[in-house]
Amino acid sequence: MVGICGLIAFQDFKERMVSWILFPALGIVLGGLYLVQLPFSQYYPFVLVNMFLISLVVLILFLYTKYIAKQGFLNVSFGLGDLLFFYALALGFPTMTFLVIFALSMVFALGTTLLWNRTRKLQTIPLAGLMGLFLSLVLLISLFPNLPSLYVF
Repeated sequence: MVGICGLIAFQDFKERMVSWILFPALGIVLGGLYLVQLPFSQYYPFVLVNMFLISLVVLILFLYTKYIAKQGFLNVSFGLGDLLFFYALALGFPTMTFLVIFALSMVFALGTTLLWNRTRKLQTIPLAGLMGLFLSLVLLISLFPNLPSLYVF
């Protein structure tokens, strides 16, 4: 899974485009890891809530870009890869863990972008790549012993 996130980050940083097959692969691996930890009866409700929350965030972003920023949405102000990464991430964790990882990855992306913009101005932000990098770090850190499981809610 760290390899998939690494490929997403590499491609997004380098070309601002990510091969679409990586997102379903990430979703399947994240979902599989989740199902190994918890039974399906607990997986399904959490994933539905996560998907609803992502859809709500995307709807708010869409309405903002269309009516306030007066710009195009998909592949103008928000990339398809970013959207696919959001939904892949939603398949992998209980809702509370998902919200923490999602929010902190946004903070990480914002902080990294602000630091990058000090030295060079970015035309676009590799959001899926930055979120993939953050998720890789979280998953690697979670391997250390005596840390709480990502699947405890």
